[in-house]
Amino acid sequence: MKYLTLVIVAIISFLPASAQELSANQLLEKAINYHDPNGNWARFNGTLHVTMETPNTSNRKSKIIINLPEDYFYVKAKRDTITTEYTVKTTDCSITLNGKTNLNEAQLKANNLSCERAKMYKNYYTYLYGLPMKLKDKGTIIHDKVERKTFKGKTYLVLKVSYEKSVGSDVWFFYFNPETYAMEVYQFFKTDDKGELQSDSGEYILLTETTVINDIKMPKNRAWYYNKDGKYLGTDILKN
Repeated sequence: MKYLTLVIVAIISFLPASAQELSANQLLEKAINYHDPNGNWARFNGTLHVTMETPNTSNRKSKIIINLPEDYFYVKAKRDTITTEYTVKTTDCSITLNGKTNLNEAQLKANNLSCERAKMYKNYYTYLYGLPMKLKDKGTIIHDKVERKTFKGKTYLVLKVSYEKSVGSDVWFFYFNPETYAMEVYQFFKTDDKGELQSDSGEYILLTETTVINDIKMPKNRAWYYNKDGKYLGTDILKN
């Protein structure tokens, strides 16, 4: 019996980790190890070229520079005849419209340009292209239980993530391949005044193919859909 027990233990020790119980933090570490095996995100300094395709609208092409050590962010976006540029360096911000920097209030308002919007873009691109590493950021609450869910006919290991009030009120779910730990889907929901999840709110994002930038595996395609009815919203395509 003792010999049989040892054999069983030995077999179990060689089973893939997904066949055993993983804690939320263990799953996150495995996912980060897949996407950023050399820990490069913390010192990321690179350029992303992203094309956004949306139904019934011209494509928007963006050049994005993220330099985390220098706390520098730049995005140049072109759609039709309009080109906007935002630069954020620490707390300083600059705005350019079709090559012009001396913009009056009417021009800024008419084109929905502001430093608040510049910082929103910085947070947006840094967060999404920094996943899953960004889930280690302060203010992120990783829920203990790892769930196994089927989404679009495929089984995933799922992390539930919420945030401290000072960071945000949305609830996110991150879907990882149970064999490779690659992040393949994420989904977010709004919450009501009581902090309860609103099931008909938010969106889900399907991630397909991979582009490697600075040794970090990033999703090439991010296709966005409404949770409530599955309506397709658009796709961000990483062109690097």
